Amino acid sequence: MKEEEINNLIEEMFEENYQIEQVTSGSFLTDDIKRLALLEVKMYYKRLREIAEKVTHTEVKLTLPDQKTESGRTFTIEGVVDIVKDDDDTWMYDIKTHDAVYINANKEFYESQLNVYAHIWQNLRKENLNHTAVISTHIPTKLKDALHGSDEALKKHEFEQWNPLIELPFESKKVVETIRDFASVVDLIEEKQFIPPVVEKLRSKFEGTSSTFGTFVCRNCDARFSCRSFREFILGSGQTLKGNFQKYFDQFVPETEQEEWVNTHLDNQVFWSNTFYQLFDKE
Repeated sequence: MKEEEINNLIEEMFEENYQIEQVTSGSFLTDDIKRLALLEVKMYYKRLREIAEKVTHTEVKLTLPDQKTESGRTFTIEGVVDIVKDDDDTWMYDIKTHDAVYINANKEFYESQLNVYAHIWQNLRKENLNHTAVISTHIPTKLKDALHGSDEALKKHEFEQWNPLIELPFESKKVVETIRDFASVVDLIEEKQFIPPVVEKLRSKFEGTSSTFGTFVCRNCDARFSCRSFREFILGSGQTLKGNFQKYFDQFVPETEQEEWVNTHLDNQVFWSNTFYQLFDKE
């Protein structure tokens, strides 16, 4: 197919998925956010076309059942990945909405998750696996800005600099440790132990970003307005809410792109993924 035909097909699939999502979930997007989501789909097809055309299994559900916590609770670990089999080489890809810079700065977290998926694929499914990697669906700000401009040379430069695929090593020896971490979290949740980090943690820089932990993580937490650490992070030590409600609740509105981030990288991920998978699903 010619590039123009592919773009037309992507637009048709995108619009179809968007209409379905509107009916099923009641989600609506502004025109700007919708255009950005469509742009992401087109850009990823263009950047990862070689990989996409080799995908042999999409949205593969991996399940590790009947795990036990120290308290005896039973839980199951589940995940969804894409598989590419090329001759004797097999890749496992995990799609994330996170920024590639952040992923590279926190590889250990993603490695741990992929280790479990690799364990399920190799030991439970008895399938061969040679590589694991994360695909970042977040378009870098510089590339996004270039695409909205008229400088073709800059567009080409930023596009060539963009690498959304981060290969990560997998180590089977770390699987037990990762499952143990999952188990600890399950126990904490079931026992209703939701102790927030100390305020010093919120004020520290979050690895891989230019933001503090309180800004990068806590701003998206539904419980932040009832959190003592977050309140002290916003108002300062010893301050109370009296007379400070506006400052407390509006702290991040002018300083972040939270609404755009949520709309684009949560709601739009459904449309992006469905359209992308519809193009290359070979099952």
